[in-house]
Amino acid sequence: MSPFTSLTRLLPLALVLSAAPLVAEPAQLVFQNGRSIPLSSVDFVQDKVLIKTTAEGFGAGQSFPLTAVSHVFGDRPAELNQAIALLLFDRHKEAIELLEPLLAAHRVSAKIPGNFWIESARTLLVCYALTGDADRCTQLGKDISDATPAQGSDPFVSLGKALLMPASASPEDREVALKDLTAEEMPADVAAYASFYRSRLLKEQKKNAEALQAMLAVPCLYPSGGLILNAVAEILAADLLAGLNRRDEATTLVNSALRVTQGTILTDEANKRLESLK
Repeated sequence: MSPFTSLTRLLPLALVLSAAPLVAEPAQLVFQNGRSIPLSSVDFVQDKVLIKTTAEGFGAGQSFPLTAVSHVFGDRPAELNQAIALLLFDRHKEAIELLEPLLAAHRVSAKIPGNFWIESARTLLVCYALTGDADRCTQLGKDISDATPAQGSDPFVSLGKALLMPASASPEDREVALKDLTAEEMPADVAAYASFYRSRLLKEQKKNAEALQAMLAVPCLYPSGGLILNAVAEILAADLLAGLNRRDEATTLVNSALRVTQGTILTDEANKRLESLK
């Protein structure tokens, strides 16, 4: 059985996993006793939680030990979905404009379980790497690693280094650096991003069959890497399939992507493909 056949047989699972709705709820800080307060109403000062504004029965000026906090509750912010979509369609400046204030708003929760700062920061790190901003990429990588001390250097630091490789580096070296990040021991989101950008690099080299396999690996082999990342990979894989005159398969992928595109540029991108595939 060819690797491509194996990937296409995994598509039904990927389609199911990518069909979950994207409904954003404001982030709440949840205490051990079950009470909660909007994240925007708190700050962290050393080892204490400080209530900045009166909300949910808490008074401004109250403080609690950090050990009183259980986790952050809520859905991933809607602007994060849009930022990831913009990033993956090379609209880096627009993505950064959404991500930088998002990081500022969620920075206080960076070390609290269930926070949204980590995912936002990792997405911004990819943006900085792709725009060649090595200084900000390096600093943000340190900040992320500080927020996730149990695993040492965060794996996204390695992804950033691979994406920062200069254009003067050979395409082969850049492709190998990304392929190394799809190893089994790597987290799914790192492997998904690495496979995505490896596919783009292979396509630039006119290696379309390999590019298609790498792009399909995103939703098929690393589906937990992210719903929006899966959807973009499906859309771009559909482009490659259409080039091979495999229009039915391309249409299936685009329709799958449409299930999770609400509130992002992907709705228009997917509909454009469907129109061209008629």
